[in-house]
Amino acid sequence: MFKKLTAITLASVAAIGAFAQKGVEDGSRYGQGEDSINTLKNITIYTDFVKLENYKDAYEGGWKDVFRDAPFASPNTYTNGVKILRWMYKNETDAEKKAQYSKELMEVYEQRLKYLDRLNTMQKNPTPEYEVMTAYAHDFVAYNPKPALSAAYDLLRKSVTMAKGHSPYYVLDDLMRISAQRYNSNKDNEEYRDALMQDYVDCSTFIDEFIASQTNEKILEQSAKAKENIDGYFIKSGAADCENLQNIYGPKIEENKDNLEYLEKVVKLMSMFECKASDAYFKAAEYSYQLSPSAQSAKSLGFLYLEQRSDAAKALSYYEQAADLEEDKLAESDIYLTMAQICLMEKNYDKSRSYVNKSLSSNPNKGKAYILLAQLYASKCDWNDDPTLNRCAYFAVIDKLEAAKRVDSSVTEDANKMIRDYQKMCPKPEDLFMFSLKVGDKLEIKGWINETTTIR
Repeated sequence: MFKKLTAITLASVAAIGAFAQKGVEDGSRYGQGEDSINTLKNITIYTDFVKLENYKDAYEGGWKDVFRDAPFASPNTYTNGVKILRWMYKNETDAEKKAQYSKELMEVYEQRLKYLDRLNTMQKNPTPEYEVMTAYAHDFVAYNPKPALSAAYDLLRKSVTMAKGHSPYYVLDDLMRISAQRYNSNKDNEEYRDALMQDYVDCSTFIDEFIASQTNEKILEQSAKAKENIDGYFIKSGAADCENLQNIYGPKIEENKDNLEYLEKVVKLMSMFECKASDAYFKAAEYSYQLSPSAQSAKSLGFLYLEQRSDAAKALSYYEQAADLEEDKLAESDIYLTMAQICLMEKNYDKSRSYVNKSLSSNPNKGKAYILLAQLYASKCDWNDDPTLNRCAYFAVIDKLEAAKRVDSSVTEDANKMIRDYQKMCPKPEDLFMFSLKVGDKLEIKGWINETTTIR
């Protein structure tokens, strides 16, 4: 009987051995037979060490075997592996071993990315690919004795392209720093320079999006520092001033006049460096507007032509288009008021008043429109041959300022100050005696003003 039982036991062990197979070999989660038993044992042992933050024993006590033999066992193999190998790297002084831990850490990320879809089926909340990529790219730089500049850049650029506004502040900081270093290593390389420009546009945009999504004070503080660094890396690189940007983009605008993405990049980059007077900026902005007209872009062009070129006619043309495109009545009122101000500067009083009336038509409570109308009347009050009667126009000016206060309390302080000033210019009752006019009488102010007012 003993011999028979022994034979059965040996046969069972042999059977287990015969069917033993690693998960990496057959695609199973833990492997088969004895290998599955070893994997589960190793997971238990190394996980207990991780809980105790004993990463050295976790590394040597089973994690390496699980990572190598059972890549589908658990997503925790990878998250714990990152913790373990970061610790091993930081606490190692031997250069050769340090490099080995760095290499293994990168292999953890690469293997996780390779099997991410399957690993995500084991999680209630799947891990986005960009999240693994950003950690991989950052650790490639942070846990690498001698990171290759080109490889570091490629990883960081890929991760930021994937993550966009989800990119952590430190990855955006990494990308700008490495991109600037790469450019400074070969300033004659146009590809590096153009990439640096695009990296700055992207990092500046994405850091703002990341900050907007955060509430943690410490992260916000660190993100603000990263934002400063991003600007600093770019400025110190010397790649961008208005002259350089004009030389870089000026010759390329025409050939890219139908490329909206390119044109918007130029507009944004040159805006950041206050290069709005540059020909390249104007051309890019106009072509961009032609491809994708909007009220905002039309207003921007109107402002540009006024401020940078002193071209009031062109500015008014764009503001007119902005008003036509604007769907919000309050915003439309603001546009018409801007146009009225331009016409006032050009001493085109009739046209200015026409735009003021359009502004009030869009927003009857626009106090600033009434104030501008008062300024218009005060600017051209020579409606009569008699100087004293001309000064009666200031009563009409005050009427508009009073109206401004009635419809919009926010302008009360300014309106009251102007009323006090214009009251000093009005004729006194004794000045009007010879015209048979007294306080309370109605008076028609003729000429271009054409308003009826009350003597005060």
